[in-house]
Amino acid sequence: MIGALLLALYPWVKALHVVSMVAWMAGMFYLPRLFVYHCDVPRGTAESERFKLMERRLLKQITNPAMMATFTFGILLVLTPGVIDWTAGWWHVKLAALVLMSTLHGFLPRWRRDFLHDRNTRSPRFFRIINEIPTVLLLVIVLMVIARPF
Repeated sequence: MIGALLLALYPWVKALHVVSMVAWMAGMFYLPRLFVYHCDVPRGTAESERFKLMERRLLKQITNPAMMATFTFGILLVLTPGVIDWTAGWWHVKLAALVLMSTLHGFLPRWRRDFLHDRNTRSPRFFRIINEIPTVLLLVIVLMVIARPF
């Protein structure tokens, strides 16, 4: 019964999964970039306070809800009968990249709190490097899902 419902809803769930993933990635790309810029402004200035507000809104209103939606729709896709061949290698690589993306996401609130309390000690270079990680992980995830190379 539930399997049949998931199969009927599959195109909609897949579309919502992709849309929420795009929103999540937008936040994953932009928040570390905001941190880069935030590093370059003096603490306690109006500009620093503006970055704090932008960072909070991006994380709490876009990135976190989009991640939760991505996971919700992704789990529904995984539960849909016939969608996943559990013996295929691409699935394991995609899952590993997803775990790494989620781990990176978990660090973002901690770094945001450091900026919020004016105690960031990381350099703009650190955040520039962090800013590249979601791109690499997204590339791996998309290649695994679309090309399914193994």
